[in-house]
Amino acid sequence: MNKLDAVFCDVDGTLMNSSYEISPLTLSAIKQLIKKGIRFVIISARSPSGILHIPHGYGFACPVIAYSGALMMDEKGEILFNTGMSVDAASAVIDYASDEGLDISWCIYSVDRWLVDDPQDERIRKESDIVKIKPEKGTLAELEKDAPVNKLLCICEAEDILDIENKLKMRFPEMSIVKSDDTLLEIMKNGVSKSNALKRFCSINGIDEKKVAAFGDNYNDEDMLLSCGFGFLMGNAPEELKKRIPRITLDKDNDGIYFALKGLGVVE
Repeated sequence: MNKLDAVFCDVDGTLMNSSYEISPLTLSAIKQLIKKGIRFVIISARSPSGILHIPHGYGFACPVIAYSGALMMDEKGEILFNTGMSVDAASAVIDYASDEGLDISWCIYSVDRWLVDDPQDERIRKESDIVKIKPEKGTLAELEKDAPVNKLLCICEAEDILDIENKLKMRFPEMSIVKSDDTLLEIMKNGVSKSNALKRFCSINGIDEKKVAAFGDNYNDEDMLLSCGFGFLMGNAPEELKKRIPRITLDKDNDGIYFALKGLGVVE
């Protein structure tokens, strides 16, 4: 096959295994890509700080796309793109959920700030342990009026999430609302998606989308996997997604990324 120009990779459930580590084989594949001049891009619903410690800790540099595409940075950490909903729009979502009595722990993200009402909330503490950063105690009132809210994260109970998702989508059809885990709902400005981020990155860098591979494991990855030349769904993905994504690789604990790239002939 022709050489790939770029590889886009989700973090949770994809790049990181069940121990929240990059396996030696997957790390070897990443470093081979970079050495060959193939751009390796981490793309995640996480914040910049929740992503950047990963390449730094494993000894490589790469572009980072945070908040599922709302914020894009190059290898040096320079911001290439930054968008978000207004503080007023974010406030309307939180007020609606409160008025409806929805059981949600809120996370507010603006550039690299993570604000929560109660840092000791069990659901917030679990998220903090996963992403290895600590939130600030605060509300939308802490932000400047014109600050972009890159993302609202709703941490829900698994048995409630579909009902909450449906209610929010009906009330706020102008926003991008997508499930990224059994308990996580991502709310972003309309038009923010991983597929649009992939297209924007490719446009900025003169990359042919047909010569891009991408890896993901959940519903917020679906559009990205279908929009590039070689979209791979991890074996640990929901069964419903496996019916819609044609390429399925091994799971996160069995080096699905490495073996898919080896099958494409771009790593050894």
